[in-house]
Amino acid sequence: MLTLEKKKLEVPPELWEAWDRFRNIVKYGEPVLRQVAKPVTRINNETQLLVRRMIDTMRDANGLGLAAPQVGVSARVIVYDPLDKKGVRVLINPVILSMSGEQLEPEEGCLSIPGLVGKVKRAQEIKIKGYDERNHPIVRRVSGLEARVIQHEVDHLNGILFIDRAEPGTIEWVIDGDDDDDDDDKEIENEVVRKKA
Repeated sequence: MLTLEKKKLEVPPELWEAWDRFRNIVKYGEPVLRQVAKPVTRINNETQLLVRRMIDTMRDANGLGLAAPQVGVSARVIVYDPLDKKGVRVLINPVILSMSGEQLEPEEGCLSIPGLVGKVKRAQEIKIKGYDERNHPIVRRVSGLEARVIQHEVDHLNGILFIDRAEPGTIEWVIDGDDDDDDDDKEIENEVVRKKA
């Protein structure tokens, strides 16, 4: 059982292996996930090594995005894969300049809380600025899944987890990655997390 903020999150035994599988990803309960990450003051070799480690970690875990606090580093760095065949993108010191529209699908999960999913309202379109790993400025307008992933990762930089923003009653454990809704044994609801959301 993991404890954070005097609330308990009981991980179903069926997911214990998933929580141990990627030990280089910081899991729910570690204080760094609730801290506001520090701005990167100089993009240097150390920053580039961090970016490489984050990309490798995200790919190994089959994730769509990862923030530096999730690898235990308090730095405003995110990496993500928008699944557009252009490859992984890096944003250092990202700032969301504008948000418009609304999306609720698909469900969100998090590499730091394996097996837990929920529905989170996010902006459909955002305008973001930041820097890449070579210190080139970036200003980009994105929508859909890419906008969702960036918002999720920027939340990590501010100590916010998806369970903090999830719609009430939508958080549940997914024991098996199979999306077969007819098999009730594959999902377990966790009332403590539902009350928190």
